[in-house]
Amino acid sequence: MQDFTVRPVGESQEIAGESRSRQSLDVIAFVLSGLFAIVVIGTLAVAKALIMPMAAALIIGTMLSAGARALERYRVPHSLSVSLMLAAVGGTVALIFMLISSPLLAWMSRLPELGPQLKDKLHMFDGLLGLWSELQSALGIDLSFSLPKIEWVQPTLEFLSPTFTEFLLFVVTLVLFALTWPNLRRSLVLAFEERESRLQALRILNEIERRLGNYLLTVTIINLVVGILTSLISILVGLPNAAAIGALAAILNYIPIIGPALILVVLTLVGILTAATPGVGLIAPALFSGVVFLEGHFVTPSIVGRGLSLNALAVFVAFAFWTWLWGPMGAFLASPMLIVALIVREHLSSTEASQLAHPK
Repeated sequence: MQDFTVRPVGESQEIAGESRSRQSLDVIAFVLSGLFAIVVIGTLAVAKALIMPMAAALIIGTMLSAGARALERYRVPHSLSVSLMLAAVGGTVALIFMLISSPLLAWMSRLPELGPQLKDKLHMFDGLLGLWSELQSALGIDLSFSLPKIEWVQPTLEFLSPTFTEFLLFVVTLVLFALTWPNLRRSLVLAFEERESRLQALRILNEIERRLGNYLLTVTIINLVVGILTSLISILVGLPNAAAIGALAAILNYIPIIGPALILVVLTLVGILTAATPGVGLIAPALFSGVVFLEGHFVTPSIVGRGLSLNALAVFVAFAFWTWLWGPMGAFLASPMLIVALIVREHLSSTEASQLAHPK
């Protein structure tokens, strides 16, 4: 039944005024939230040299703390367990760079002569390029392209590699954070006065540590398998420096999309330059594309996504945003930071739902 209750004119005006006031407050809150987001994004972009290495150190330190806590269960002192974890990571990175550095320097020294060699190898496509030129002339459009020049090397290296200051800030923050993490976590928990708030903070920190540790372990195993398969592909096709190519694939696979794309370019160039014909040289990148496709669409989503409850769209949006903001390091940190955000949201949402169900 319809409500035909007659209200006084003053009461109706008061209700309408309250409705307009609530709408104005909603608009103001939306505008302030947008301005706050712009300020935060601008700060992250402007202070990238300071915030990015520290954020990377905190994320990686939290990942390694899970391994350190596992060693502490066997009565290994915290400082020794942290030292062992840092030494293992540093030794692995050093070994990978030792495998990569010598072949990389050799190929870099040959860059001036690689351009003519690449043109000679691609003569078999002259007929196809001629047909393409005729098609452009017939359609009246110009879509011509040329081989990349050497000038792209320096900007690419600057984009991929951090400065010495950023690297030093990352290492110092990582070591100090890993050594003082138990005390820091205790201080964060004791910062809350109520017992329930302390328990919730402890649960959040434990969940972040556990999930980030599992993520690092899982992704590392997957990347090692990708590196081994890439080395086997290189050996099968007859490419030089198969171990270096596999190590490069393993380390770059930590950077989603960008890393595999770089390895695909490397395999294509090395394959074309070293194989008897360009067709044979394209076998290695074709096989690697199959490995990356299986890993990216089936293996990693089924293992990482199922174990960590990550939404594919959320992962892609986070990857695109942080890559745009911080480059390759942002791409590496996108999934871990998304995991942290989801854990905090899950715990806060469950607490809010519990308060609504059992109000005081």
